[in-house]
Amino acid sequence: MCGRFAFFASRKRLKKEFCLSEPETALTEFPARYNIAPGQEIPAVRQLPRQPREIVFLHWGLVPSWAKDIKSGYRMINARAESITTKPAFKNAFRYRRCLIPSSGFYEWQKKNGKKQPWFITLKDKDLFAFAGLWERWQNPETGKIVESCTIITTDSNELVKPLHDRMPAIIPPEKYDAWLNPATKPEGLLYLLGPFPSSKMTAWPVSPLVNNPKHDSPECIRSLV
Repeated sequence: MCGRFAFFASRKRLKKEFCLSEPETALTEFPARYNIAPGQEIPAVRQLPRQPREIVFLHWGLVPSWAKDIKSGYRMINARAESITTKPAFKNAFRYRRCLIPSSGFYEWQKKNGKKQPWFITLKDKDLFAFAGLWERWQNPETGKIVESCTIITTDSNELVKPLHDRMPAIIPPEKYDAWLNPATKPEGLLYLLGPFPSSKMTAWPVSPLVNNPKHDSPECIRSLV
C-alpha cells in the first residue's frame, strides 16, 4: 500500500528528470510537500496521443469514468499490479492512460508493541523518482464538472520494505519513462516493470508520529529519529 508520500523538487529538476518540453518558466513551481494524503491534488506526468509530455495536477484516488460519484475514488488510491489488466476500474486506464507520479519518498507504518511506527523510505542516491500511476477522466453527471484523478500502482514489497508492509509502490526507472508514458506502447510489454524495486538501491529510517496527521506537512515529517 502507499497511503502517504513526500515530494520536494524544483521545476528545473522536474523538467530535466522527466524531459518536459515546456519552457522552465512555464512550469508551476510546486511547493515542497512532506505529507501528501489521499484526496489531495498531486502532480503527475503524462503524455497524451500526439501531444508533448506534460505535468498536471490530478486528484489522488481514481474515479472511473462510469462512477456515479467521486466517492469511489476514496477506495482507489492504489491499484494492485497483479489485477490492473482485469479489474474494470483500471484495465482501460492501464492500456491508454498511464502516468508517472513524481516522489521524493513514501511512508509505511511498522506494527510494534501494539503501536505503529512510521518509516520514511526513499532511494539512496536521489530524492526524485517516479511511481507508476494510472489516470482517468470523470464527468460529474449533475454539474458537468470534469475531474481528472489518478492511482498509484503497488506491488509486492522488497526485502527492505517487507518488515514494514507487504506492499510498496511500483517505481519506474528513468530509462523506462518513455516506454511507460508512450500511448503506443502495448501494456502487456510493461508488466515486467511493476515488480519490487531493488532494495539495494533504497534506504529507510524511522520518523516522528507527526506524519500520522496529514495536517502536519513540514520537513520534520521526514527527519530521522536515529
